[in-house]
Amino acid sequence: MKTNSLQRFATPDDGYLTTAMTNAFASDGVIILEDFVPVVECQRLRARMIELIDEFDPSSVKSVFSAIKKDQMGDRYFEESGDKIRFFFEHDAFDADGNLLQEKHDSLNKVGHALHDLDPVFDAFSRTSRMAAAVSSLNYAAPVLLQSMYIFKPPRIGGEVHCHQDSTYLYTDPESCVGFWFALEDASIENGCMHFIPGGHKGPLKELQARNSDGEMQYHTLDDSPWPAGATAPAEAKAGTMVMFDGRAPHLSGANSSAISRHAYAVHVIDRACRYPAENWLQRGADLPFRGFEKGH
Repeated sequence: MKTNSLQRFATPDDGYLTTAMTNAFASDGVIILEDFVPVVECQRLRARMIELIDEFDPSSVKSVFSAIKKDQMGDRYFEESGDKIRFFFEHDAFDADGNLLQEKHDSLNKVGHALHDLDPVFDAFSRTSRMAAAVSSLNYAAPVLLQSMYIFKPPRIGGEVHCHQDSTYLYTDPESCVGFWFALEDASIENGCMHFIPGGHKGPLKELQARNSDGEMQYHTLDDSPWPAGATAPAEAKAGTMVMFDGRAPHLSGANSSAISRHAYAVHVIDRACRYPAENWLQRGADLPFRGFEKGH
């Protein structure tokens, strides 16, 4: 039986992708770059997130994020988070009375979506020379960091993420979304690492999320053919590894029923030379425009 696998590379010192890397990215829609970030920087980011959670009052909001049930639809707290730092809980974080079943640090699904622009520690992590070099390998005319997410996948309640394509949510015309996912802790099959369908980015975009004329978010089915059975490959990753994937690359992750956490950080980059529709969920005000890899605000 054939085993699907993803192509792995040692990260070049300067961050620029080699021809072998760009060829693999074009072929598979995803590559794994090992030792992209020093582990000490991963630890620094985790420590900063602990500080942010310490300052967060969970009674102020009980917004749940579920990639399976799409609970964020119609949730203004979520829909207006494109230029803010907001906290989203796991679906199974609360009991029947609405009380947290675990301590707040172990109950969150993610924090998003402007960490890279609003927090100096996340800004520095997101805008390294290596990241700028990797993005420059895409030959974008005007690359910008569109959104960022700190993803927890907490022990025992970390939820499953169904197979999807990020361009469904972060659409440009032509499509230009690329994801950069950083393992802040070791990610394994046991604690819910990501899985990809190699080459799946060459297929159609299956769904598009867009606002209607009333400003309500809706999903539009573009292609209802099923994902191929048995085609996924796990993206197990040691802390410091970066997984780079095309916005149309189909990916998923399993639930974390283990006792081991799986913290990760993700940034999505687009080319602003492409049209960014006003119907996209993620919008910003004039006081926090999208920006690229230049330092400062």
